[in-house]
Amino acid sequence: MTKQSSITADDARFPLSKLTLSEMNPRQNAPVAEVEELAESIWTAGLIQNLAGIIDGAGGAEIVAGGRRLRALQLLAERHPDLAQERPELASPPVRIAPDLSTAQAWAVAENAARRDLHPADEIRAYGKMERSGATPTVIARAFAVTEKSVCRRLALAGLPEAVIDALAANEITLNAAACFTISDDAARSVELLEQCRGENWSDHQIKKALKPDAVKDSDRRAQFVGIEAYQAAGGRIGGDLFAEETLLDDPEILATVFAERLAEHAQTYMRDGWKWVDVSEDDYLGYWFLQEHGFARIYKEEGELSPEQSQRFSDLSELAEADALDAEGQGELDALNAVRDGTYTETQKAHAGLILYVDRQGALQTCEGLIRKGDKAGAVAAGILETSHHGTDETPKCPISQKLREDLARVSQGARQHAALRDPDLLIDLLAYQLSHDLRWSKPFGLSTEDVPNWPTTEGEGYALDARLTEDLPRDMYGKDLAKSFRAFRQKGAEHVRGELVRFLAAQLRGGDEKLAALIEKETQPRTREVWTPNAANFFGRVGGAYLSDLWRDLLDLSAEHPTGTSFDKLKKAEKAAKLEALFHGDPDLRSALGVTDAQAAKIDAWLPEGMQ
Repeated sequence: MTKQSSITADDARFPLSKLTLSEMNPRQNAPVAEVEELAESIWTAGLIQNLAGIIDGAGGAEIVAGGRRLRALQLLAERHPDLAQERPELASPPVRIAPDLSTAQAWAVAENAARRDLHPADEIRAYGKMERSGATPTVIARAFAVTEKSVCRRLALAGLPEAVIDALAANEITLNAAACFTISDDAARSVELLEQCRGENWSDHQIKKALKPDAVKDSDRRAQFVGIEAYQAAGGRIGGDLFAEETLLDDPEILATVFAERLAEHAQTYMRDGWKWVDVSEDDYLGYWFLQEHGFARIYKEEGELSPEQSQRFSDLSELAEADALDAEGQGELDALNAVRDGTYTETQKAHAGLILYVDRQGALQTCEGLIRKGDKAGAVAAGILETSHHGTDETPKCPISQKLREDLARVSQGARQHAALRDPDLLIDLLAYQLSHDLRWSKPFGLSTEDVPNWPTTEGEGYALDARLTEDLPRDMYGKDLAKSFRAFRQKGAEHVRGELVRFLAAQLRGGDEKLAALIEKETQPRTREVWTPNAANFFGRVGGAYLSDLWRDLLDLSAEHPTGTSFDKLKKAEKAAKLEALFHGDPDLRSALGVTDAQAAKIDAWLPEGMQ
């Protein structure tokens, strides 16, 4: 038989009455339900795949591949006596005729091996036609022997403009590119863009951006803040990428309007709380530079005091929070106690100050409170809620300030803060301990950076053990957390805890300094390497040569070159030598007894270190 690739086959049409199921067809029986579902599919979408058979010599053909389709067609003929007039293409279906018996047998054995898979465009059209006729995805999946998920994904593309499906069928765009067009309900725009990207290998992002250049994702902070329902209630339209599973907001102007209205509503709420003024900002963050740029002075809440019982409860809850072991009820109680400690703005403060509302990157409402405008500073000073400025008055004539001068003034302000901090050394020490024990990233209070001072070898396993304070509880990740509340909870644990955190993280940063300083530190601390490290097969003996191990064995046991204990050790494999030395160093009593280890030799073994270690 020739190779499959060289076989030629012709298609011919036969009346159903002239078609029979070949004995070569392996599917001599088919479930009635499957045949009925397939008949429904063929009636709706047509015969997508031809039958395959061989001439029977009596003017007909025996079907070797496509037995279910033949039964479905015969069922349609029973249900529709006028099938030849209603659907002539089904009454006389096309059959691919095998050129010889060998080919027919090969097709029969493989059943549908000679059949090509449907092109995605053909699937989209066929599934869509069946769905429009009332078929469910389950029925379609059974009829085409595919999964329901596959059917649903194809049906999602069935509503695309016909030109897009035609381009997919012609392989002028990919299936992924076709899927991108589902985000748009503007058929004219889709066809226009199709002409631009046809055969140009545009990326998915390019197509989506071109279809909806102004669309906003539902992950946008404004969308998160106002909510999709409020946006839709205002007339906003929703689109989406069915395959990327993301929602798109098609009317950014409506989103902006709803966002501004919602911020204004919150502003009115704060105005009713007694503030002199409330502004809103479109920014997602208001930093120190913003306050300086706009000339704001800032005042702070008058802190409250906790009772002794509340202080103890606050300490207990804070400890649980630090250990991430606080439940929702406990967190609520801790927040209430924090609110007491945070204090409140007095009515007098609010009468001279205001706040700015903004929405952060996560879509959460934030406030920048206690701000006093330039024109209100004199009144605030007179009311005793703001100290007189030592840098001139508001009446000082304005003059251009260069960037360099601005930087110098910022340095002066920073110097003033540092000068004031000297008056509270305990605060500085607490802050340092807090910074070292918490991963604060760019929010760290000190301009200090820690380095990796390696203290752990690459080998794992026994033989090395440091104080747990150097190896446990790495700096906690504080991203997105309220650092002020966290720091207050940290200090609440007391001076002993603060000092302990400071000591252990400073110890982990110890490098030693220059030779003289390192010598002084070692004299004070008296480090003993063997206190934390014992050589074993993994961390040392297995990483040096066999001759080195033999020499070490003789040296530790005071053996001569010809001593039997030494010569028998020489004959061992390297792994065996390493194992015996490990047992010797780990104080195996049987081995030491067998070797007759003296007290002096035991002391030498217990103190031994490789060359270069101290």
